[in-house]
Amino acid sequence: MRICVVGTGYVGLVTGTCLAELGNNVVCVDADTEKIDTLQKGMMPIYEPGLEEIVHRNVKEERLSFTTSIAEGVDAADIIFIAVGTPPKEDGEADLSFVEQVARDIALNMKSYKIIVEKSTVPVETGEWVAHTIKINNKNKVEFDVVSNPEFLREGTAIHDTMNPERIVIGTNSARAEKIMRELYKPFNAPLIVTDIKSAEIIKHASNAFLAMKISFINAISRICELTGADVVKIAEGMGYDSRIGKAFLNAGCGFGGFCFPKDLEAFIKISEKLGYDFELLRAVKKINEEQKKLMAKKIKDALWIIKGKTIGILGLAFKPNTDDMRFAPSIDIIKQLQTEGARIKVFDPVAMERAERHRLLEDVEFCKNAYAVAMDSDCLVILTEWNEFKELDLLRIKEAMKNPVIIDGRNIYDSAAMKEMGIVYRFSSM
Repeated sequence: MRICVVGTGYVGLVTGTCLAELGNNVVCVDADTEKIDTLQKGMMPIYEPGLEEIVHRNVKEERLSFTTSIAEGVDAADIIFIAVGTPPKEDGEADLSFVEQVARDIALNMKSYKIIVEKSTVPVETGEWVAHTIKINNKNKVEFDVVSNPEFLREGTAIHDTMNPERIVIGTNSARAEKIMRELYKPFNAPLIVTDIKSAEIIKHASNAFLAMKISFINAISRICELTGADVVKIAEGMGYDSRIGKAFLNAGCGFGGFCFPKDLEAFIKISEKLGYDFELLRAVKKINEEQKKLMAKKIKDALWIIKGKTIGILGLAFKPNTDDMRFAPSIDIIKQLQTEGARIKVFDPVAMERAERHRLLEDVEFCKNAYAVAMDSDCLVILTEWNEFKELDLLRIKEAMKNPVIIDGRNIYDSAAMKEMGIVYRFSSM
């Protein structure tokens, strides 16, 4: 099939590349000239395991191309995916200006029937506004259908998640569009749920809000564990074997981050408000998450007594492993809290440091070449991202390098008994 994907962020670039991998002809469009130049040179604007190899293969096979011209993309496609950003406004509501602009541009350039697919995470009723925008700008009066097709990929495993989906959701009121979308997704061996557009839009927000709730729930349990001396890791294990609960997203720590959970949680709260419902449960989820980041700073203070003038080493900047994404990462807020109290900060992340430096996400920090350089002469080491290489560190070497052998583990990656035996002061999510 002939496909256009507008937006080359984490969702758009992965979606377009994977659809090309299945044999479709895909044009990826982005207004960011620098990003398109980067892709045309064979370099990736984001870090995602396996992405570069698949992009190169499909460009070579001439199934995948990149352009800044939306007219070119629309003309070359029968199905157009809108995968642009929907960043939060100051009040938490989703900013849909990019979605509106793309819908308008598509309408102005359509010359034949098109299916316009919402891939970006958008509030319920956005599909109606997309259809309205296209209708009033449809100068050639061609037929079109709007479809909601939310994504459920996870950064760090986005290629696998796209090629092996747990479910595919298609929201449409058109039999014609449904038939074409079914054909597009035929190669995927996954349950396909067809519903109306509004239900499809809510499925995405409801899914992310529920997962955020699981994380905040286990973090709240970790607070009870701290007060009683119970082990939150074992509690999560015991809960996770219950098939009604499941093991996923029951890892207590310093809070969730990334672009999806915080943004979508806040947006869903705002959506509910506009509809006249106060979603108090989600407000509590958000509050617990914010408190977890403050709790990390408190743990450090409790371990060191005075933070001012101390050197604190941070291992991990990205909100999760296998990505360079630092949007809403807990590390940013935690580091800023420590700096406010006068700490000197040293950091290392296997992938995210380049993005942190380029976008000036952190000020007055020392970027180090590895974890051991971070540990050197530090009064405390703080784990904020559970990268596998941090789990394999030579902890005796880390201890010897530090001024004081204190580790505050925001991701529970070490065995507390082993740390105690080595003479390391160790604090984790239930201590």
